Amino acid sequence: MSESWLLDEMAHAGPEHLDADFIAGYDRKQGHPDAEADLAAFETHGLGASSRVVDLAAGTGQFAIPAASRFGLVTAVDVSPAMIAELGRKAAGIPNLDVVRAGFLSYAPEVPLDGVYTRNALHQIPDFWKGIALTRIAGMLRPGGVLRLRDLAYDFQPAEAAEVFTGWFEGAADDPAAGYTAADYAEHIRTEYSTYRWLLEPLLGAAGFEIVSVGFERRLYCAYTCVKS
Repeated sequence: MSESWLLDEMAHAGPEHLDADFIAGYDRKQGHPDAEADLAAFETHGLGASSRVVDLAAGTGQFAIPAASRFGLVTAVDVSPAMIAELGRKAAGIPNLDVVRAGFLSYAPEVPLDGVYTRNALHQIPDFWKGIALTRIAGMLRPGGVLRLRDLAYDFQPAEAAEVFTGWFEGAADDPAAGYTAADYAEHIRTEYSTYRWLLEPLLGAAGFEIVSVGFERRLYCAYTCVKS
């Protein structure tokens, strides 16, 4: 889509995600998350060696690379040129892993997909655009296709925000190279668009998804498995 009213996703990607120096230490800061639970969520719903899966906002490929060993074709999509360069380096020699530069509002697969994965990226756009992004994701999937969504979302009421955030900051890393600090968390709250659970779930439903499982960690980190109706 190229209409003038469309959001500039590059402007909302977070400047650090466009910075090659930051990306060089990205995996360590992220803590090398284990993709096994996410892979299993797809396999529980029948995806396997012949399935087509897209990782939207794939970052450095922390999900896409292990997914390529389990699914037939994996496409790693990211809007950041620096991320795409790192993805291309890591994907070299993996024949069933494609790398594409695009975003939630621009990526368009050529054929219907079996699964879409996205982690810690939907919060970078406001709720209006989340609704459009989720509707576009539903349109990419075949009937019965699976969305696995991980993100920072708020499983509390507005009056509880200060209490929850205080506990979050207390568990933050001291070294910004080794993890996210309290200052990082505070910047996220001020400048990004994590939404409430009670707003996110209606957006998923309006896009045409049935939520089949949901989990929250510390009332801040969500993991949804959704099936296209």
